[in-house]
Amino acid sequence: MIKLPKILKICIKVSVYAVLLFIGVAFIINYYVKKCSEDRIITKDEASALDNVDCIVVLGAAVKDGNRPSSMLSDRLQTGTELFKSGAAPKIIMSGDHGRKEYDEVNVMKQYAVDNDVPSEDVFMDHAGFSTYESIYRAKEIFKAEKIIIVSQKYHLYRAVFIAEKLGLDAYGVAADVMEYRGQRYRDLREIAARNKDFFSVIFKPEPTYMGDAVPVSGNGNVTNDK
Repeated sequence: MIKLPKILKICIKVSVYAVLLFIGVAFIINYYVKKCSEDRIITKDEASALDNVDCIVVLGAAVKDGNRPSSMLSDRLQTGTELFKSGAAPKIIMSGDHGRKEYDEVNVMKQYAVDNDVPSEDVFMDHAGFSTYESIYRAKEIFKAEKIIIVSQKYHLYRAVFIAEKLGLDAYGVAADVMEYRGQRYRDLREIAARNKDFFSVIFKPEPTYMGDAVPVSGNGNVTNDK
């Protein structure tokens, strides 16, 4: 049997302890983010009873074939439009990825709402919602929202609401878990890392990829149209 040098044994032990410490801290932060925001995740009926909500923020997800929302996005859009029709808020922000001409989440999202009898002027598009953090940051700084209802799947809402609260928004979340989604176990694991990342994002508050002129959500959503 080969005997390892003493210094190598020490290095291996230190490395193992460091990894265990890193994992432990990651799970503590994950728990903290969830605990901070869980009381702000409410039902559609509870959301409809809120006062003075500026807007509903529907967070983007993948689109297929260029013009068709994925199942997760479709459920978010369904929930968001139902909230609008119930009177929960007078406006909707569709926030997603439109960083490339050939990939456009937000026009697909707005079209869904308009096709479901939401007036076009009440639907704003945030073309630069490239991440959850950027969507929430821009809702506050670009669209000048102060009190919002965020729509996404519940596993995602913990982080979205946490970000919003830490950025100074009065935020609530409504879950769009209409069905079970393939690959959810992987998303749950990935979300632990995302919660850790955004735990630090709200401390340092980096600006989003794009800022630009203010577009108050109290105005006409058609000013965000690009087609």
